[in-house]
Amino acid sequence: MGLFDIFKRKEEVIKADRLVIEDEEADAAALENDAAEDEPAEYEKEAPKDRAEHGPLDISEYDGEGSYIDLGPLRIPARSGLALRLEFEDKTKRVIAVGLDFEGSTLQVQAFASPRSSGLWRDVRTKLAAQVAKQGGRSEEKSTALGISLRTSVPIVQGGDKLRVVQFFGVDGPRWFLRGVVSGQATADDSKLKTMIEIFRGVVVDRGNNPIPPRDLLPLTVPEAMAQQMAAAAAKQREQRNQLAAKQREQQAGK
Repeated sequence: MGLFDIFKRKEEVIKADRLVIEDEEADAAALENDAAEDEPAEYEKEAPKDRAEHGPLDISEYDGEGSYIDLGPLRIPARSGLALRLEFEDKTKRVIAVGLDFEGSTLQVQAFASPRSSGLWRDVRTKLAAQVAKQGGRSEEKSTALGISLRTSVPIVQGGDKLRVVQFFGVDGPRWFLRGVVSGQATADDSKLKTMIEIFRGVVVDRGNNPIPPRDLLPLTVPEAMAQQMAAAAAKQREQRNQLAAKQREQQAGK
């Protein structure tokens, strides 16, 4: 997946307060023992006052209108020019995030289980900021249409001058928490950031009724058509590798 997990935990379950940044050079092991082990505090839910009308919506609030890509727990609004990428966990091959590319910007979206009566975003935001600071980065809370966001700048290489800038968004819904991470041109262009927020607000969350511990990731499902395309692409790659190997054997035999 090419993502660096700053906030690592001992368990394999992916948590809402893990910070992911594209940074292959950072030393994740150095931070592993710093993961918080205390019970998280309970805070009020944080969400736009008009969330139930303008999103992100719960499946119970969705009227069925519009065109969406169904990823199980998430329904992504179809939009001209919007490219969708699924991000897989290396070990399990499960889908852990969806990346949405639009006009030079990327929005990564993940959904997590949350308590009925309390929210996660305030606590998650605090822990993300703490981990950014430990990496020598900076973070700043910003007010947006979604509420408070967290804008972070982290050195791409530890001790280096080049920074990776991303902006985190969080919305506490009914029994779910939706997290968005914006990178690219939208971090330096307010109009493009507004567009990425609109895309984020267009997401519909279907948590389901299964008991899931708070903060645990809601793994996504691959649409059948996309799964067929992925299988066909993988088969083509295998065929190409086999052909190349056969050609190399022929060349070796002819020497």
